[in-house]
Amino acid sequence: MKPSLEPTSSQPYLIRAWHEWCTDNGLTPYVTVAVDGAVQVPREFVKDGEIVLNISYDSTVGLQIGNDYLSFKARFAGVARDVMVPVDHVMAIFARENGQGMAFPKANRHEPSAQASDASQTSEAQVQDSVSVEPAPSHLASVPAATIAEPKKPGKKPAAASKTGARPTLTRIK
Repeated sequence: MKPSLEPTSSQPYLIRAWHEWCTDNGLTPYVTVAVDGAVQVPREFVKDGEIVLNISYDSTVGLQIGNDYLSFKARFAGVARDVMVPVDHVMAIFARENGQGMAFPKANRHEPSAQASDASQTSEAQVQDSVSVEPAPSHLASVPAATIAEPKKPGKKPAAASKTGARPTLTRIK
């Protein structure tokens, strides 16, 4: 009788697949990462314990998406930095242009070191209870594709941007 081996996580395979899909379709792959002591990222860009990273081949050098770590070099505010992220800290991978992608459950990530020491003191019954709880729903949502505007006729001036603080749009002329 063979001992049952625990299968490896599917998360790194799915990250690689989504990265390849984005690249093949001319989209920009981004990952949202939960930041704690195990993650090597520029801390000045971390907001609410998370960071969003562009992992396109154009924005990274030496990108490696392994089964344990995602690593690369990239420029942040013009300064080259090394980035290393444990795969289980990747919360989501998505295409910047249309928001399509995949979110991963929080259960895969390790707790920050302060909470981990408290968690190690919990009883086995508490651990059993926490395992049966469903993961919280992801905050990642698909962004609807932008509607295609009618081609503008030459000679007409574009409408003035409103002063409501909305971002200006870029019109591509071919």
